[in-house]
Amino acid sequence: MSQPAVEAAGVWKYFGDYPALREVSFQLRGGECLALLGRNGAGKTTLLRILAGLSGASKGAVKIHNGDVRASETRARIGWLGHAIGLYDELSARENLTAFGALYGVSMAAIQEWLERVSLNHVADSPVREYSRGMRQRLAVARAFVHAPDLLLFDEPFTSLDDKAIALLQSLLSEARANGATIILSTHQIREAMELASKVALIERGQLAHFGPRTEAMLGDPSYIYRTFGTAA
Repeated sequence: MSQPAVEAAGVWKYFGDYPALREVSFQLRGGECLALLGRNGAGKTTLLRILAGLSGASKGAVKIHNGDVRASETRARIGWLGHAIGLYDELSARENLTAFGALYGVSMAAIQEWLERVSLNHVADSPVREYSRGMRQRLAVARAFVHAPDLLLFDEPFTSLDDKAIALLQSLLSEARANGATIILSTHQIREAMELASKVALIERGQLAHFGPRTEAMLGDPSYIYRTFGTAA
């Protein structure tokens, strides 16, 4: 059996004396998509930031393709989209992608392709400060994909997207998964997440209340995971 694409082993995270994560352990392999669910404050964003190498675990270990998550060669394999979408307002969409792509040797042809795929080619040379929230989110999606990562970590990626853009993002994620990428998707839009997921995790008060395959019951009833495995009020 191939080695895990993502492995969390006994991960704890403290903020002062408060444990935001408690003994979190799981594995994912290439081509799997994990829907990471939980109420606000459960620990989802904290876990994603540790997996992305943006924060360190207080205890435990994280490996990405058996490599150190904070090593530069490992981080080059990660596509990240968080709450703060991290764009330069004074630069254009093309300049934003060019600056990011320069870190990973991305060609101008790939940058142009992604501007077209997220329907921003017509405003590619306008400053991002003039964009709507949805346009900015689409540009952030392009930035997460442009260097062809094999691990995608998305925190509430459907925010501010209209139905057409949500369908586009689902299509991009499905394509990436079919090509062997691993995806971890944290969102309150459970129905969209379930359509993509092969695995489902529910995190409550920093602990995994559930981790396992997505079932037809979960797909048919977005509240099923909370009613069946949830304990938090």
